[in-house]
Amino acid sequence: MLKILALISIIALTSFAAGDATFEAAKRELNIPAIIMFFVFIAGTLGITYWAAKKTKSASDFYTAGGGITGFQNGLAIAGDYMSAAAFLGVSGLIYMKGYDGVIYAVSFLVGWPVILFFMAEKLRNLGKFTFADIAAYRLGQKEIRTLAAFGSISVVVLYLIAQMVGAGKLIQVLFGMDYEYAVIMVGALMIIYVTFGGMLATTWVQIIKACLLLTGVSFMAVMVLYHFDFSFESLAAKAVENHKSGEAILSPGGFITDPISAISLGMALMLGTAGLPHVLMRFFTVGNAKEARKSVVYATGFVAYFWVIITIVGFGAIAFLNSADGAQYFVDGKLFGGSNMASVHLSHMLGGNAFLGFISAVAFATILAVVSGLTLAGASAISHDIYANVINPEASDEKVVKISKITVIIIGIIGVVLGIAFESQNIAYMVGLAFGIAASANFPILFLSIYWSGLTTRGAFIGGFMGLIAAVALVILGPNVWVEILKNEKAIFPYAHPALFSVTIAFVSIWFFSKLDNSPRAKREKELFRGQNVRANTGIGAAGAVSH
Repeated sequence: MLKILALISIIALTSFAAGDATFEAAKRELNIPAIIMFFVFIAGTLGITYWAAKKTKSASDFYTAGGGITGFQNGLAIAGDYMSAAAFLGVSGLIYMKGYDGVIYAVSFLVGWPVILFFMAEKLRNLGKFTFADIAAYRLGQKEIRTLAAFGSISVVVLYLIAQMVGAGKLIQVLFGMDYEYAVIMVGALMIIYVTFGGMLATTWVQIIKACLLLTGVSFMAVMVLYHFDFSFESLAAKAVENHKSGEAILSPGGFITDPISAISLGMALMLGTAGLPHVLMRFFTVGNAKEARKSVVYATGFVAYFWVIITIVGFGAIAFLNSADGAQYFVDGKLFGGSNMASVHLSHMLGGNAFLGFISAVAFATILAVVSGLTLAGASAISHDIYANVINPEASDEKVVKISKITVIIIGIIGVVLGIAFESQNIAYMVGLAFGIAASANFPILFLSIYWSGLTTRGAFIGGFMGLIAAVALVILGPNVWVEILKNEKAIFPYAHPALFSVTIAFVSIWFFSKLDNSPRAKREKELFRGQNVRANTGIGAAGAVSH
């Protein structure tokens, strides 16, 4: 582990030296506090990984930390998983650009939690073991459902991963003048180390620490912003209106989401997608029982709700401060250096100087590392547990499955780095919105109906789920943000940027339709098995408990 730490340090320092100095040398001095805090965090989390590696002995340890995490700890970890680079950097950047429409993202991200609390948490813990596919495949065909779930999980993980990589690259580029590509490669390397050696236990504690640091740092930013306006949000909003080029329009909808269908579609994606995110759903298997699973969601909802209130203040504070005369130093050729994703980072420098910039930057970096670790673990478990251990080789030993997981982690890390470099210019909140749309279309319908509808069959779930997944991916590609902005076509084939309203409807209707048409003997058996599943879902009888170490 010490050799790994030394290697990462050498790579990082080399990258700093190789950075593009054209802007940084003229505008900034080397930020020593930020560098120190970065390396303190990296050293600390690698220490956690080393400790976790000694405790990770089985597949249960690797995937779910042995089920020994408490409800409060898991709530903090879920919040840490959820408060991603898109939340901190992307949404604050959207509010900085568009005002009210950025707040829609924050509200929609939040309202998914009651769905999980009241409909999902307890049943997830009682029915599942390692991944959400365990629930969907409880009474349905293992091969078909796990294959579908793996495709859905990988699609969500890759899109979500791109957003985190873009956030990491831009963050370090702004701070040190490091080349964007070097920054993304460094994050990918650290992510692979955390997950490969420490598994879920290391990932959980990195997320807990990151959540505490992020909530502390963003709270201080919000207090400092309000302090300059005598703790009056009305005065802050008035100053933001005065300083923003769009004026009072930033307090009205329509700046980013221009029509009702897009607004409904985005809200549906963020609300239902929350209950279909594989890396969030995995966290419910890390607690000992259903009671702790419910506690996890209650705590997570409180932390996340508080965070979104604070990030709204930070976003409007960025408008008020960065667009003032003192904020001119953060612009190059009339554009904010690093793009809108870096608005909150530049604001931290204005509010607290280099020391606070170093702290916020280290926290943002911690945020990204914690989330990409959870994402990578979810992707690896989809391949190794769902595909390899349950479809390809059901007789595989725990050691073989974990080995496949670690190989998959490396592959996903490389894919994340390559795509993070390719999508450098995209707003990361938008990228996460697409990931939520796919989760809402491919994962949530099957998961929800498998728990609550006795008429669900393997044929219906497989065909309908794949139609939802294909519809979501195809409509994203054919929409304006990919077809026009990335592929440089003149006009989008599908007119809406957010397809969830259409793709989620396609998924639910198709699952219902093809299940109703399925009158095979297998379908009849699957419907009869619902009663036993329902008993276990509501009582927990037969559910796996925590592993003692």
